Amino acid sequence: MHAMQRLMLFLALTGTAVASAQSPVSSWISSEDGTHLLAEQPALAWSEGPCEAEGQLFIDPGQTAQSILGLGASLEHATCYNLSLLGDADRDAVLRKLVHPADGIGMNLMRICIGTSDFVGEDWYSYCDTPDNAPDPELTHFSIEKDRAYVLPALRAALRINPDLKFIAAPWSPPAWMKTNGSMLAGKLKPEYYDAFARYLVKFIEAYAAEGIPIHSITPQNEPDFPNPKYPTCFYKPEDEMIFIRDHLGPLMKAKGSTTEIWCLDHNWNLLDFPETIYGDPVAREYVSGTAFHLYEGQPEAQSQVHEAFPDKAVYFTEGSTFWTRGAVQIIEILQHWSRSYNAWVVMLDEDRKPNNGPHMASQTSVELKKDGTVAYNFDYYMYGHFTKFIARGAERLVSEPGDRRFNRIGFKNPDGSIVVVAANPMRTDRTFSVHLGDKHFRATIPGRSLVTFRWGMDS
Repeated sequence: MHAMQRLMLFLALTGTAVASAQSPVSSWISSEDGTHLLAEQPALAWSEGPCEAEGQLFIDPGQTAQSILGLGASLEHATCYNLSLLGDADRDAVLRKLVHPADGIGMNLMRICIGTSDFVGEDWYSYCDTPDNAPDPELTHFSIEKDRAYVLPALRAALRINPDLKFIAAPWSPPAWMKTNGSMLAGKLKPEYYDAFARYLVKFIEAYAAEGIPIHSITPQNEPDFPNPKYPTCFYKPEDEMIFIRDHLGPLMKAKGSTTEIWCLDHNWNLLDFPETIYGDPVAREYVSGTAFHLYEGQPEAQSQVHEAFPDKAVYFTEGSTFWTRGAVQIIEILQHWSRSYNAWVVMLDEDRKPNNGPHMASQTSVELKKDGTVAYNFDYYMYGHFTKFIARGAERLVSEPGDRRFNRIGFKNPDGSIVVVAANPMRTDRTFSVHLGDKHFRATIPGRSLVTFRWGMDS
């Protein structure tokens, strides 16, 4: 029996004996075998009284945690380049499936690069490259002209399709002439150029705003603890980033009246010395609104540690693609540990996993450009959609006991009052599951290697 048939049969048998005034529960299922991909199911009703099931989720809409800023991915150079190969109409069709809330999966938070990252097919560049790396502290060579080729057109198109889209940004490296090794690869930012680099970042914000692309937040450096000599990177100690924010970037953005937020770290869960050092300084902490995390080392519990130590500072998750149903479990964990966001990394490569000038081998992306020029939407596109299409900006996480990596689920209350629950079962075997709200419940079986999103109104 297929995954959808098993789910429909179980719901038909259990969703009975409910008053007609109660709001039905809508649901959508995706299964790794591809049988169903964000496929809507028949409405499920509520039952009275207690219920026994392996996985129980007890929710109270009055008990909430963090609100959601946004959920999305990245529009870095590789994705934008592949989109440009499609032509405007086909490019816009792909973007519509990514960011449109009704016609697509409603991604509303996209990360972009300040200059190039490792995922690019051309030579690395910053916005202030100079002949022979000649110093240019006045930034007379500053220009975003190279972004006009295919980055800015894609960003404008995405924003036109979803005007509520927000952009967050990070540099992979300062200009080479600002660094100790005279290269965009590895090295450190020279202290004498802290001020120039702060002005560089502000000029980026202003230049993009002039192009109609407002920047919601920036981080001073992508992955500051990983100075890899094979692609643009830059090393900061926690004290370096603190001083840069406290004495240069923060005061400059405040003087400019900038509404763009500063987030710190933008690296892995095991690097808590960054927020501890930055928030430990009474001046620096006032310029920073949150900590941005990646998933490549450490555990998501680190996000809760930061929240508990600094409850007035937000937690964000800015980079890390997840895959298959186990990836949905990872996203649930990230959101359970206080993150206000989730951003996958690299939306669209081709079949050869290109363009990619960096050293990191890429997995299959959620959207894939085929050799014949067609576009494929792989399972992870739909997996992300179980979150991005249903959890609205401003949704509040419902406090509940977490599951585990064999089965996990999470609930949110949207600004319109609707409740969303996402449940993920990465195991081979089916899993019985029930949601309890007051003295009512509904029950379902989540097929193996599948995830389901449930949604209902508050009149239930």
